[in-house]
Amino acid sequence: MRIRLVATTAVAAGALTALSAVPAQAAEYNSALKIRGIQYDAPGSDSNRCSGGNTAEEYLTIKNYSRSTTVNLKGYVVKDAAGNTFTFTASHTLQPGDYVKLRGGNGSDSDTNNVVYRDNCNFMWNNDKDTIYVYKPSGSRADVHSYTRSGSDPDHNGYITYHG
Repeated sequence: MRIRLVATTAVAAGALTALSAVPAQAAEYNSALKIRGIQYDAPGSDSNRCSGGNTAEEYLTIKNYSRSTTVNLKGYVVKDAAGNTFTFTASHTLQPGDYVKLRGGNGSDSDTNNVVYRDNCNFMWNNDKDTIYVYKPSGSRADVHSYTRSGSDPDHNGYITYHG
């Protein structure tokens, strides 16, 4: 009887350890829209000036991974761990397999060029670590990923790929 109790306790402890070791960003969400990658550190020295700065070189790529569903980004929300938020307020349609780059800085949004600008010259993503959240218009989570420069970007080029 005691051997069975010890074995059961050991199995339960192992299961709890395995569950607690799974990072939050490893969860898969039921969403066609997912984070494909992030250029979290713009090349060169960071300069968030609207004129001559490089915030447009920092971007998040969001892709429609559906094989048959077209997604309109209007109402989707992108946030970071500090609560910096961007809401897609205009219609921007992603066909299956299509993507959009959400860039910092100012510019002209374009379905043709797959780009939307945040119209904000401040950097959104931290260069050392951050968490990226994408929410559906309903408020439910579409995708989330965390990164650290040392753990997620071994070549230190400032770009991380998530869903291929």
